[in-house]
Amino acid sequence: MSYQFDFSPVFDAWESLAMGAWLTIRLAAISMAIGLVVSVLLAFGKLSGIAWLRRAIDAYIELIRNTPLLVQIFFVYFGLPAIGIRLRPDTAAVVALVINAAAYTTEIIRAGIESVHRGQLEAGTALGLTRVQVFRLIVLKPAFRAVYPSITTQFNVLLLSTSIVSAIAANELTHEAEYINSITFRSFEIYIVVAVIYFAMSLGFSAIFAAMQSRLFTWPDAH
Repeated sequence: MSYQFDFSPVFDAWESLAMGAWLTIRLAAISMAIGLVVSVLLAFGKLSGIAWLRRAIDAYIELIRNTPLLVQIFFVYFGLPAIGIRLRPDTAAVVALVINAAAYTTEIIRAGIESVHRGQLEAGTALGLTRVQVFRLIVLKPAFRAVYPSITTQFNVLLLSTSIVSAIAANELTHEAEYINSITFRSFEIYIVVAVIYFAMSLGFSAIFAAMQSRLFTWPDAH
């Protein structure tokens, strides 16, 4: 094997890779946060008992879960301009990732809500809690507590999926790596370093989420 490994061009571009990693985290965090809000609304829509709304949400979930994320990204970035909606790459990436994340987390949130026993709702009302307090303390928090591991796993999946948005030149780690590769031609070195960065981010967030779990979901509520 005559190939000579040279990681120096990669290390020389560490600032670009660090910025790309930060933008990846920010992109995933924003998309997941908005996606969670949307998924909570959709989950309650599915449980509302309104037949047409439930069917519409089910159709959306099935459509998104059975089409590639890359196609969804291309539709948002290249398709929407046909009807006059033009988005910057980063904005289009967030929109596509939110649409994708919400479809997957809606069913997770719905399962968590359904895990709350109806008797607990009646007990909260009997104790004089307002509807907002019942929703926050008796429905939403226990529901998130039940599905927290699944939600954090979904975040890591979304974090890794952000690499796909490099196809529309959205600023993130893979896009930065592609640019560095185009001027250094050290593909092996660049992508092995990028793979290690993604691996480290995934493990790091898994550790952070595990540490947060006992603090966020103590019971009874200490706050």
